[in-house]
Amino acid sequence: MRGKYLNPKADLTFKLVFGEHPDLVMSLLNALLPLPEDGQIESVEYLSPEMVPENPAKKDSIVDVRCKDQQGCQFIVEMQLYWNEEFKRRVLLNASKAIVRQLDKGEDYSLIQPVYCLSLVNDKAFDYETDEFYHDYAIVDVEHTDRHIEGLRFVFVELPKFRPQNIAEKKMAVLWLRFLTEIAEDTVEAPAELMENTILCKHLHKTMYVKSCIM
Repeated sequence: MRGKYLNPKADLTFKLVFGEHPDLVMSLLNALLPLPEDGQIESVEYLSPEMVPENPAKKDSIVDVRCKDQQGCQFIVEMQLYWNEEFKRRVLLNASKAIVRQLDKGEDYSLIQPVYCLSLVNDKAFDYETDEFYHDYAIVDVEHTDRHIEGLRFVFVELPKFRPQNIAEKKMAVLWLRFLTEIAEDTVEAPAELMENTILCKHLHKTMYVKSCIM
């Protein structure tokens, strides 16, 4: 199939694709997050992307996509074109807000559900000397890293470092990352591997494909 596509990394396009199509954001999250075997996302409900503080004197913030799954776990998804320290701190602030906003006065702490932040970065954000593109952060004991506190998880994906051979065990993760790195404004024909996948085919047809010129 040949045609003209929009860049999925562009701010408005990213929000249109993943902020208005639950099946697409659900597939992306299941593919790229370190979810437990019994914690796969089966449905999502969109939440307001505006993280308004209760105190108007505190800082307001807006994320690209925010949703929760059938168990109440919250997910914040952001596309960042350029890496900087401010973005990293913003991710921390928004995740903290998502935790704080879960409980009303008098409610039990056991009601707090995990918050996952998935940040897709179209830049080299961490160690330039390695090819590692996937960075999974959790709250762990410094000396015993197998001990951790559940509740907050941060995943950063450096798109420029991604190569299909970097992932062998998760086909859907490879396809999503290929989509994000190979589709752009100058793309005239989507790779066959992407078109053969039902989810990605829908993505390309309904939200990315803007002008048909099938030969």
